Amino acid sequence: MAHGFSTQVNQWGNGLAVRLNKAVATAAGVAEGTPVTIMAQPGRIVIEAVEREPNLEEMLAAFDPKKHRGEVMAFPPVGREVV
Repeated sequence: MAHGFSTQVNQWGNGLAVRLNKAVATAAGVAEGTPVTIMAQPGRIVIEAVEREPNLEEMLAAFDPKKHRGEVMAFPPVGREVV
């Protein structure tokens, strides 16, 4: 579902700024510190969140042993591995 609202461009230091309300930020999946790209065309500004690779903590949180069938080795242990 698209979220939108009307606002205005404001002065911020030597630049300009647009403030996002909470509903728009939540719908877009962005929060403070989210990296974004900004593209400009005549009469149009597009802001997109930068897709990034998940970090180790996020990957481990998403790991489901039932779905991924736990740890599987394609070959028997070699050397001094503890099994």
